[in-house]
Amino acid sequence: MNAAGFPLLSLITFLPLVGALIIMSVRGNAEVVARNARWTALWTSLLVFLLSLLLWFGFDRSSADFQFEENVPWLPEYGVGYHMGVDGISVLFVLLSTALTPICVLASWEAIETRVREYMIAFLILETMMVGMFAALDFIVFYVFFEAVLIPMFLIIGIWGGPRRVYAAFKFFLYTLLGSVLMLLAILYIWYHAGTTDIPTLFDTAIPRAAQGWIFFAFLASFAVKVPMWPVHTWLPDAHVEAPTAGSVILAGVLLKMGAYGFLRFSLPLLPEASAEFAPLIFALSVIAVVYTSLVALAQEDMKKLIAYSSVAHMGIVTIGIFTFNAQGLSGALFTMLAHGVVSGALFLCVGVVYDRVHSREIARYGGVANIMPAYGLVFLFFTMASVGLPGLANFVGEFLVIVGAWKVNPWLALGAASGMVLGALYMLYLYRRVAFGKVTKPDLRALLDLSPREYAVFAPLILLTLWMGVYPQSFLEFFEATVANLVARHEAAVALSRLAGVQ
Repeated sequence: MNAAGFPLLSLITFLPLVGALIIMSVRGNAEVVARNARWTALWTSLLVFLLSLLLWFGFDRSSADFQFEENVPWLPEYGVGYHMGVDGISVLFVLLSTALTPICVLASWEAIETRVREYMIAFLILETMMVGMFAALDFIVFYVFFEAVLIPMFLIIGIWGGPRRVYAAFKFFLYTLLGSVLMLLAILYIWYHAGTTDIPTLFDTAIPRAAQGWIFFAFLASFAVKVPMWPVHTWLPDAHVEAPTAGSVILAGVLLKMGAYGFLRFSLPLLPEASAEFAPLIFALSVIAVVYTSLVALAQEDMKKLIAYSSVAHMGIVTIGIFTFNAQGLSGALFTMLAHGVVSGALFLCVGVVYDRVHSREIARYGGVANIMPAYGLVFLFFTMASVGLPGLANFVGEFLVIVGAWKVNPWLALGAASGMVLGALYMLYLYRRVAFGKVTKPDLRALLDLSPREYAVFAPLILLTLWMGVYPQSFLEFFEATVANLVARHEAAVALSRLAGVQ
């Protein structure tokens, strides 16, 4: 694809907008419009996913360079261009975005009954923004996609969400937008200093040590909210509870990775000295997030809110891994991000299955569901075990690598990361026991129907992917080994040079 000059990344990025335009052109009565919107969104997202598989098969795992690059001058006099490309850090997140979108469309098939056309358009636009953000290699292009993600997700929560959807949507929007304003100021400073916003060029541009601290905190203001890190995590439970099921899947599966991706893409390579200096702060906030939000999860009575708090804890493990600055920690963080995207998304789908039938997310409303819905009980148990880090399933590999990386920094830090696995087992097994086990005491639960063929189709690829990542993790780890090794080497060299300059 590169040799032929084929713009594969642009095609993957913008093809969903073509599907959105087709849906907008559909005419007829409400039933015809809704049916055509569903099928168009499904086939468009499946086609985008199939095209994105070319990245998997065509990516050179041994190279740390950017691949599938496209570079077109946009504002050449200002050093701004339309530059796209993927490396070992970003390529799998493009695939994660394209894989989850058709699953979300299928999961919304019956759950969304009003304004179906607008809903499917919003999801396709959201897919374009997610893929564009991970593929962007120009700071301005990245920022446009990074912020544009907010708009369709704001609408998905605010229009198709629960009773407090407007409050949750505005809280989500304001939290994430305010932090990004400071990031924009940091980008402008970098542009003023370097004369370009081209990211690969900036990797070879030294930013003055005096400015690195301020830029680091400007980035932190934006990325910490997106992760989300404690204490700026409070928007997430509200957004998850009020969002429709598919909205929660994308929010947990992809959007929470945006902040961690920002740390990996910008904070570490551009600001190595500041990143090393403020790593203890990140460790402290991350350990607090792991322990505190796990304990808060134990106290929840709403299934979605419990899983939302568990996401904060898992992402706390991710940020610990990122700032260890060693190969094990960084690889573990990347793997955990991917595994969490699959497993957490599946857990929200599990909640959506019973919510569609009972219209309640209260844990006390259930009990003995596995007796009535044995297939559902088995699927829910599978993803519960994956979430707590059972060996052989996706989460274990990444979290184990993070603990190894953290141990190299400080054994107490490793203990803080490991506590997340212990506490995770407590709240997830507590949730499963109350929902699935016991006697069926609610008469209306006896009439519940087990998984439908459509729901089997939703869960099947997630189950296979979770097993694949757990049994054969090397097929994923090999994507970021070269890039992580290069990132670690550049970071160590920059920090060593800074220390040498300080001594002299």
